[in-house]
This record gives sequence, structure tokens and C-alpha cells, in this order.
Amino acid sequence: MKKPDRIIPAEEYVYLDGPKHRVNELLFACKVFVEFIKGFRQLHFVGPCITIFGSARYTEEHAYYKATVEFAKQLSKLGFTIMSGGGPGIMEAANRGAFENGEHSVGCNIKLPFEQKGNPWVNTTVTFKHFFVRKVMLVKYSYAFVIMPGGFGTMDEFFETLTLVQTKTINDFPIVLFGKEYYQPLFDYMRRMVDEGTIAAGDLRLVLLTDNIEAAVHHIKKYVRQNYKVKPRKRLWWLLEKR
Repeated sequence: MKKPDRIIPAEEYVYLDGPKHRVNELLFACKVFVEFIKGFRQLHFVGPCITIFGSARYTEEHAYYKATVEFAKQLSKLGFTIMSGGGPGIMEAANRGAFENGEHSVGCNIKLPFEQKGNPWVNTTVTFKHFFVRKVMLVKYSYAFVIMPGGFGTMDEFFETLTLVQTKTINDFPIVLFGKEYYQPLFDYMRRMVDEGTIAAGDLRLVLLTDNIEAAVHHIKKYVRQNYKVKPRKRLWWLLEKR
């Protein structure tokens, strides 16, 4: 029987295949540490960000792609850097909106054998080998999160971010689900979670479901301006940090 195709080449995810020799485990931990440091150094000065998640498969003719471009333009006008996964589709649209608006655009790319190719609409790009390192970077520097329509990866990013907010692991940053037609069934299922007692009724207030870009921008702007004052970070010459 033919084995199904694997999305990630074996050498890229073998660390999940059970315990290895302790030397190999140590070497893997060191590689992950280096990848984290690389991300921290390259993203430390990108400024306060808003991360936009969404499908890599929408083309520029799609309504959600066009909406993302406009959404990113409006958010970048608030002074935020727009961050995405750095690939095509919604990620490209997010970076494109900020870039075309003359604002900073960041991509946190991931090495994949297909689908995930970097887009040209970024001022800063970092490419990661491991999804979990990349997800930390997509969350660490952002003060709000926009979830455009997407697939398994987008759902993973949405629910992990929502869980971090729910558990107070990160602050109560605004989370916007954009696309009522797409996300209403999911939101209805979240209401069922309330009925079943698996989440609290107040947890639903952590998410804004909308089709209105203006309302979403206002929601994010109101929260951030009530809770934060942005101060520039000083670059340290002895760490060789570039201006």
C-alpha cells in the first residue's frame, strides 16, 4: 500500500516521532534556541504589530483578499506594523495593504515544500523551520489579531491565540473574526460550548465577529488607546543592533 504524501519532509519533523538519543535531543533543543534568538533579534524593533491570519489559497481576485488589503491599510494608518505568515493569499494581502500604504510590513515565513512561498510585500521577513517557533513570533509582537477566512492552519492560530487570551497568558488583546458568512457556524458552535459548560459565557466577548472593517478598526483602536502608550525601543550598540 502506497504511503500518503507528507506535507513536511521527514527530516523536518522527525523530532515528533518519539524519544531519540539524548545527544540528538540536546542538539535539537540548541537548534530551536538559535531559531528563537534569530527571530527575537530580527523582530525586536519592528514596532507594535497587528497580526493578520488567513488562508494561503485565496487569489487577488477573491473578495476576502481585497477586504484584507483594505483592512491592513486602515490598521496601518493607526501606526501599527502589519504582520502575517509571510506567504501568499491572505498573508500576501495583509502585507500588501501595509506596504502600499507606505507603512511597515513584516512576514514570518515557514519552510514548506509547497504552498508557502514568501510574498514580495514585506519590509522585514524571517523564515522559520518550526511552526511552534513561528507562532510564538506571530503572537509575541502583536497587540491585536485579525482572523480572516482560512483552513486548518488558520483555525490552529485562532484557537491558540484565543486560548492564550482566555487563560491570561497574554493580555486581553482584541481578536476579530472577519467574515460572518464564513465564521457564523463556528461562532454558533462556540455558543454551544457555553451551553455545554466547556467555556464561560464571557469568553465569547473575547472575539468580535464582523463583516465591517470600520467597526473592527474602531474596536481595535479603542482597546489599544485605552491600555497602551507606545515608547520607542533603544538599540544597543554592544549587541550589534542595527539602526
